[in-house]
Amino acid sequence: MSTSLRINGKSHQVDLPDDVPLLWVLRDDIGLTGTKYGCGVAACGACTVHINGVAVRSCQTTLGDVDGDITTIEGLGAPDSLALIQQAWVDHQVAQCGYCQSGQIMQAASLLASNHSPTDADIDEAMRGNLCRCGTYPRIRAAVHSAALKLKEV
Repeated sequence: MSTSLRINGKSHQVDLPDDVPLLWVLRDDIGLTGTKYGCGVAACGACTVHINGVAVRSCQTTLGDVDGDITTIEGLGAPDSLALIQQAWVDHQVAQCGYCQSGQIMQAASLLASNHSPTDADIDEAMRGNLCRCGTYPRIRAAVHSAALKLKEV
């Protein structure tokens, strides 16, 4: 079945069954490998992307469930023009092994889109479904606060 998708501002046509997880559509068919496979059951958040600006777990979202624009980590910013949250990640040296970072950043971007002044509790609540085996949670919180401050300046 042919399905039209709008991903990172570009239109894509895929010919896949509706029950294929969005994660595999993005990685295997579109070639956007920034979104990671973690647990496969929406428990770790490594596969987080946005649909219409809302963070979703792409491993548990099927192609047939997609209704709206998809944004992946590749669509958030570019290497020469990072999004504020990506720059905050660099500034605070959040990444260690880096595997979970695209999902972490996408979850944080979704939080900041709805809450421009998150408290520590807001950040902890929003990010609790995104696991980091390196334990960079204090750096993640600092990066989110930093990005929130910079968003107020824009």
